[in-house]
Amino acid sequence: MNPYGITLTLVVFYLFSELHARRKAFYTNPVLLSIATIAGLLTLGGFSYESYMESAAFLKFLLGPAVVSLAVPVYKGRDTIKAYAREIALGIAVGGTAAILSAFYIAELLGGGREVVLSIAPKSVTTAIAIGVSEEIGGIPALTAVLVILTGLLGNAFAPELLNLFGVRDRIARGLATGVSSHGLGTARIITEDELAGAVSGLAMALNGVFTALVLPYLIEVL
Repeated sequence: MNPYGITLTLVVFYLFSELHARRKAFYTNPVLLSIATIAGLLTLGGFSYESYMESAAFLKFLLGPAVVSLAVPVYKGRDTIKAYAREIALGIAVGGTAAILSAFYIAELLGGGREVVLSIAPKSVTTAIAIGVSEEIGGIPALTAVLVILTGLLGNAFAPELLNLFGVRDRIARGLATGVSSHGLGTARIITEDELAGAVSGLAMALNGVFTALVLPYLIEVL
């Protein structure tokens, strides 16, 4: 197997991580820049996405253990999380509902067709759950997948800065807001800045996925 996918991904991400370490700003976000650069290089080089993913299959495999590893900070912060269990549950219910309704009505306000509106509604949960929900409610799964990735990228690039801008300093609130709104990529960013906030974000990401999968099909009927 040609390892160009793994090599390209690691080299590009390393270079942009070094850039971000020297100049911390949203426009030097290594995830955002790496995706854009790799996409551009694949296009210029005439490589298909399928061949790239096949050669980078090991990195894709590592996503599973990476997600499971989020249980470690959750376990370490279990006492604090238990103390705020009621607030976290309420935050997931309110935040998850707000994420659905805001996406739905903004898309509708901008003139999106029914399929587009239904495709964007589950954009704040992980791709696997969002695609399944999109199929169930009549959305376009491929479009949903793109919107989920864009949502995660925006959270990874801007979540901490936006929280700082609005004066959100509480660690539980920061993690909760990030996990509910921008799932895995947002969690990957905030856990590097605060382990407890990252633990709450990972928990919120998982619980919001369950909440959205259960609630969204019934909520869409009302909407």
